[in-house]
Amino acid sequence: MQNLTLTPGQLSLAQLRRIESGRVRLTLDPAALPAIAASARTVEKIVARDAAAYGINTGFGLLANTRIANDQLEQLQTNLVLSHAVGVGEPMPAPVVRLLMALKLSSLGRGFSGVRQVVIDNLIALFNADVLPLIPVKGSVGASGDLAPLAHMAAVLLGVGEVFIEGRRALAAEGLAAAGVAPLKLAAKEGLAVLNGTQASTALALHNLFKIEDLYNTALVSGALSVDAAAGSSTPFDPRIHALRGHAGQIDAAAALRELLEGSAIRASHTICHKVQDPYCLRCQPQVMGACLDNIRHAARVLLTEANGVTDNPLIFSDTEEVLSGGNFHAEPVAIVADLLAIAASEIGAISERRVGLLIDATLSNGLPPFLVQNGGLNSGFMIAHVTAAALASENKTHAHPASVDSLPTSANQEDHVSMATFAARKLGEIADNVANILAIELLAAAQGVDFRAPLTTSAPLARAHALVREGAAFYAEDRYFAPDIVAVAERVKAGRFAALAPYKFESREA
Repeated sequence: MQNLTLTPGQLSLAQLRRIESGRVRLTLDPAALPAIAASARTVEKIVARDAAAYGINTGFGLLANTRIANDQLEQLQTNLVLSHAVGVGEPMPAPVVRLLMALKLSSLGRGFSGVRQVVIDNLIALFNADVLPLIPVKGSVGASGDLAPLAHMAAVLLGVGEVFIEGRRALAAEGLAAAGVAPLKLAAKEGLAVLNGTQASTALALHNLFKIEDLYNTALVSGALSVDAAAGSSTPFDPRIHALRGHAGQIDAAAALRELLEGSAIRASHTICHKVQDPYCLRCQPQVMGACLDNIRHAARVLLTEANGVTDNPLIFSDTEEVLSGGNFHAEPVAIVADLLAIAASEIGAISERRVGLLIDATLSNGLPPFLVQNGGLNSGFMIAHVTAAALASENKTHAHPASVDSLPTSANQEDHVSMATFAARKLGEIADNVANILAIELLAAAQGVDFRAPLTTSAPLARAHALVREGAAFYAEDRYFAPDIVAVAERVKAGRFAALAPYKFESREA
């Protein structure tokens, strides 16, 4: 277990990946403490002045004009948390909850939320003890913040609700005891500060971004392996072609494909042949994968900015002792880039499926047997494995429909435009799972095709990919129970083992 100093507002993508993994203990940067203390003192002064301030001594949403007496402020915060803990559905996965907690700690630690240090300390204690709030994944529209999911986390601080203690489901009171902290009585503003913000949608989006980054690199490997399996040309990856267009992602994708294919005896065997051009799924990989890469990198930048932002409301400015109400809780930036990621991931799967279709088609595969198996007719080979890939690629078309273009007014029309960011981020997981299985099928098909090219061999990095396939699934000599092969390779895809073979490195993978 490594120690990680959390400096509010300065998280990196690599740190967020480490936090997600559960292999770190968090320590708050001491430099953040003065701003946290000043913000809490400002709230105390506002309460003492007895002046109306939204979120401190008023109701919430459409009830913002309802003034609350000072002796009811603690009850106000408790009521807020409990009434907003209305999530439904399956619990968020542990990696998402870890990210959510870290993002909330970063936001509160900036010193604009008016919470006492004990609130932050207790969240850190829970994180470090691997006591993770049970947070239902459904119930947020992405404005006014991810209220329901974050309320379930806030409720645990009160000793209400459920947690997972090192993966075991338990009551919140047991979780607090395991972390060595007592239930909190929330002071003015604190309940609202904890449950308001975009941390749920951002955590979901980051979690799935990291999956999609690994799938992208896996697709570079599977795509290059398919080029060799189909005896395709590497000419379309010539750097001069891509320099003329100028897109950075395209240039980088082409460079990765060239490096993966370098040294292939299969490629060298057909440098002079009758074919003029390969189908698009081979030839246009840099253009398609490059466009996906540009959008993945854009999404990563937006999500990192959001991860480091302060997104609750109202905000406390201690230097002027002002309470300013705005709309930083509106998760539109997250929603739109989550939708872009959905499109990019779906396209990674779509072009992969087309390469499987090419490899099983004897009219396109340059000498490979129909459906990649000998004795066709008696054996069906990869015929229906391709159908599965097609089914998953088609399913992703529906999942890729943007969530951010939808909005339903809430809170009696006070909150009349919402982002739907949490759903946009959540459905990325379904897309990613589908793409992982499509890529597994492509890797199986491409490895089969390379085997048929023997004694010619592929390149050194692609030989490692081939060996990794064969570690989970033997050569398909005749029809057998096929599903376990797909599962075995898909598990290796999801574990990032093929992604690690790609020469391209995402920022989140940097030290």
